[in-house]
Amino acid sequence: MAVFGVLAAALGVVGLVAPDALLTVMGFEPVPDGGRADGDHTLVFLTASSMAALNMGVYYVLASLADWKAFFRWTVPFRLLTCAVFTLAVLTGRAPAGFLGVGLWEGIGALVTGAALRYETRKGSDAS
Repeated sequence: MAVFGVLAAALGVVGLVAPDALLTVMGFEPVPDGGRADGDHTLVFLTASSMAALNMGVYYVLASLADWKAFFRWTVPFRLLTCAVFTLAVLTGRAPAGFLGVGLWEGIGALVTGAALRYETRKGSDAS
């Protein structure tokens, strides 16, 4: 959880400081300065998403430091939902293929978190 939190926060900072770099990482082609059409709010959306990622990353780190298992459990189904939505966005042509990595990151993270929680629960049962 802490690793995910640090990475989410770091990517949030990248999006705030260097939005074109984040767009490139996600498989989008950045638009050169002055090349955006009137009404193109890509950078506004990216700023909002990056700030949300920064906040979410901090929440994950704090939950990890507090060993807040309930929070960890809550993330599993919602990260799987995020994986499904982002994967469908790629499959339906709403997002470029590079965006699939974001969905896979969420899905794999959810599965690893769920497996770790299950392992800890079983390990705790065996100790009793």
